[in-house]
Amino acid sequence: MHTRDLLGVGEVARRSGFAPSALRYYDSLGLITSTRTAGAQRRYERSVLRRLAFIRAARNVGLTLEEISDALATLPQGRTPTKADWAKLSRGWRERINEQIVALESLRDQLDSCIGCGCLSMRTCAFSNPEDELGDRGPGARYLPGRLRAAEAG
Repeated sequence: MHTRDLLGVGEVARRSGFAPSALRYYDSLGLITSTRTAGAQRRYERSVLRRLAFIRAARNVGLTLEEISDALATLPQGRTPTKADWAKLSRGWRERINEQIVALESLRDQLDSCIGCGCLSMRTCAFSNPEDELGDRGPGARYLPGRLRAAEAG
């Protein structure tokens, strides 16, 4: 491969929308790979852009970096996902996306009322959460759909 076929960190960052620090982090996790120049500068094959697009889509669906790593590990070593690979890897995301849609619709429909934070500061809290019963269920907005509370755990 010619060096002109390789992209520097700045070019990959510009084209992918990821910060250079994110690229270095993903490289350290093995989600993407780079080579080094004689001066120790990172260089990436152009195919890394597709892999980064896959990572962006997976993150937007709500996958953790560990889940993304596991998904990418199912590919042959160092290969960027093809259309067939993408279909196979993303098949399991459909249910997750549907759950997120339902959770967001529920949140949208409840935005002007209590979402169960346990604060007891709204007049409706005395009705929705008498005697602060939700406080015993743990921190956060307990009426918020579980899919939208997933960030609490991580």
